[in-house]
Parts: sequence; C-alpha cells; structure tokens
Amino acid sequence: MTEKHSPATKAHDGPSPDSSREDIEDQHDASLDSDVECGQTSRTRSRRRARSVTDDLRRATSNVLSRCASRITTRDLPEAPPPPDGGLHAWLQVAMGWLVIFTTWGYVNSFGAFQTYYTSTLPVPASTVSWIGSIQVFLTLGIGVFSGRLLDAGLFLPTFMVGATIQVLGMFLMSIATEYWHLMLTQGVLTGIGGGIFFTPSLALVSTYFDKRRGLAIGLATTGNSAGGMIYPFVVRQLIPAIGFAWTARVLAFINLSCLAVVLIFMRPRLPPRKAGPAVDCSAFKEPVYAGFVAGLFFLMWANYYTFYYIASFGTEILNLPYSTASILVIILNGAGLPFRVLPPLVADRVGPINVLLPVALIWVVVAWCWLAVRSVPGYYVFTVFYGIVSGGFQCLIPTTVASITMHLDTVGTRLGMAFGIVSFAALTGPPLGGAIQADSGGSFTGSQVWASVATTVAFGLFVAVRLYRGGLDIKAIC
Repeated sequence: MTEKHSPATKAHDGPSPDSSREDIEDQHDASLDSDVECGQTSRTRSRRRARSVTDDLRRATSNVLSRCASRITTRDLPEAPPPPDGGLHAWLQVAMGWLVIFTTWGYVNSFGAFQTYYTSTLPVPASTVSWIGSIQVFLTLGIGVFSGRLLDAGLFLPTFMVGATIQVLGMFLMSIATEYWHLMLTQGVLTGIGGGIFFTPSLALVSTYFDKRRGLAIGLATTGNSAGGMIYPFVVRQLIPAIGFAWTARVLAFINLSCLAVVLIFMRPRLPPRKAGPAVDCSAFKEPVYAGFVAGLFFLMWANYYTFYYIASFGTEILNLPYSTASILVIILNGAGLPFRVLPPLVADRVGPINVLLPVALIWVVVAWCWLAVRSVPGYYVFTVFYGIVSGGFQCLIPTTVASITMHLDTVGTRLGMAFGIVSFAALTGPPLGGAIQADSGGSFTGSQVWASVATTVAFGLFVAVRLYRGGLDIKAIC
C-alpha cells in the first residue's frame, strides 16, 4: 500500500525556495565581510611598512645632514688664525685706536679746563659743575658694558657710526648751550653716550690683532689720551678769550668729526662674529683675579677723576693762580704721562702686566699722599708732573691686563666693557663726592685729599692680593 504524503509533510522534507535564497545571501555577506577584513589588514600592514620606510629615510637624512654640518663646521669654517702681532694692517688699527682714544678720553680728561671756566661763569658751586664731567665719564665707561659685546657679535661698523654721530652732535649742540642744564644734556649726556658706544669696541678690537706685542700696541694707542688731554685744553684756553665759548665748542666738534671719519674708513675687526653669548658675563666675577682687579680699579679711579677735575681749581682757589695759568696744569697733567704710556707696556710684554702695574700703583700711593704737602706753585707743578706720570703709566695697562686674564679673545670686548662699567660708577661719584667733602670743610682741600689718598691705598692692597693669588710668592712668575 502506497503512502501518500500530505503537503505539510512535503514542506518539512526539503527547503523552500525562500530559505535557500536567504542562506545564499548570508554566505555572500560573510564572504564580503571576510574580504573587507582582509583588505583592512592588508592596508594596515602597508601603512606600517610605509611608516617604517619613512622613519628609516628620516634617520638616514638626519645622519647625512649631521655629517655635512660637521664637515662644514670643522673644515669649511676653520677657527680664526692667531693674531698677526704686527704688519701694516695691524699697526694701522693701532693708529685708528689712537684717534679713537684721542677723541674720547683726550676730550674727557680735558674737562678740568671746562670745570674752571664753568665755575667762574655759571652761578652754581664747583661740586655741581663737576657732575657734567662725571656723567660724561660714567656714560663713556658704563655703556661699554653693552657696546663691547657688539664687537664680539660682528657689529663693529654700525656701532661705531651710531656712536660717532651722537658724540659729534652733542659737541655741536654744546656750542649753543647757555645754562647749566644745557651743558649737562649736551656735554654730559650726549657726548658721553656717543663716546661710550664706540670707545670700548674700538679698544678691544686693537687687542685682538696682537699677542706678544699687545702691551706695546695698547700703550701706543693710549698715548692718544695724553695727546688729547694736552690739545683740547690748549684749544679751550686759547680760543675762548679770542672767539668765545660757542665757536670754541664748534672747533672741537670739527676736530672730532675729522678724526672719526678717518677711523670709519680704516678700522676693521679681525675675528669672526660670536653671535651666541650674553652681554654681561657674570661668571667673570666668580674669578678672584678678575673680581679683585676690577675692585681695585674702582677705588683707584674714584680718586683719579677727582684729582683730574680739581687740579686746576686747587691752583686758583688755594694758590691764587689766574685761570690761564691754572689751565696749563691740566695740560701738564695729561702730557707728563705721554712717554710713560709706552714704557710700562714694553716691560709688561716680557714680565706680565700685573707684575708691572703693582709697582706703578705703589708709586701712585706715595704721590697721592704728597698732595697734602703742597704749599707753593713750584711744588704744585712737581706734584702735577708725577701724578700725570703714574696715572698715565697705570691706565695704559688696564686693557692689556684684562686681555691677559681672559681665556678667549672673542670675549675681550665683553669683559673689558664690564670692567669699564664698574669703573664708570667710580667716575660718576668720585668728583662730586670729593667736591662735597671740600664744601663741608669750608673750602679746604685737606679732607678731599685724605679721602683720595686712602682710596688709592685700598686699590693698591687689592692689586697685591690679585698678584699673590695669580703668582703666589714666586717673584719670577709671569702674570
């Protein structure tokens, strides 16, 4: 008997057309998902391989550039050669340095002639007048803290042009000054700023051209100080009675304009620029030799500038000399040191600058105390000559000494500027302080003379300490 299946039974025995279609679609979707996952995995691996290749290329490129930079630094850009220590170009820089010091410190150190003239023509006391010269010296030295670094940075020429322009402008404006504050702004501030901008870089530039003959080179350059200290007061003394103060000031301005134009043409730096580095090297003050030397300079210049400014006033107020005669003392004071700005550096090149400045400072102490014994005009002339000798003989050693205790020549400008910056405060406060002591003493110079002598003695003690630290008790040590 044959079984007959119902339609329901048949439906259960085989798949229906709808279910088969769904299964096929599911399988197709699963296959697509699998292909997508494989594609993503493949792309991820490709990206990783690409990153790896890129990193390798970057490292290779960096290594190549590093090697190239190293070769450029060590081969294509060699270190600066040693100083020529002579030759036409080097000695030409000394001549230009002479003109720079002539137009800055020769002019500044002639203020004693202006001090006496202003005291007799302006309704202000001598201690107030001396602030003009003090501000001028303060700015000439103090700005060197920053301008000295400009030489190391390779900016000598623009620095020089700016400074020379400001100084000459101040001198021309001084010619139209009629009151005390006019002179303070022109002769004190403007000429001080201008001279300070170009003085320190110029002097440091000269020292970079020499090694064994550095003392001689600096000594010859600093004779411009003495020459200017004679010529400027002489011009003032001769021309003010003849053509008046205004045209006298203009003549001085034309002298400076001519000299500085020549310097601009011929003076050029030797060392490559040092862009990195601070304007003030504070680590220098951690060196006992440098710190002690600068401290000694402060006390020495404290007394020195008071004496330079008041030496003519002492002649008129105590010895009753006329202005024309007293102003000659300023010329003698500056001129007496002229040959002695060369002799000590010659010896310093052989035995070391510190070994030379020490006996010079000792003689300076003796001469400073002798001012108390001056009672006559001949005695005053003798004192003036000897004071000019020891002052000139010592000051010519300052740049050489700073250079000798500086390890790297490309930092001489910075360290010399720092030393002059400290000295600037001595120049700023010394003359007014001495004048104030004199005023409190009823016009007597005795108190000021004692103060100046004590300050000079303290400076000598500091220099002794520097020599002992540098060379010990060995007399033959070159330092």
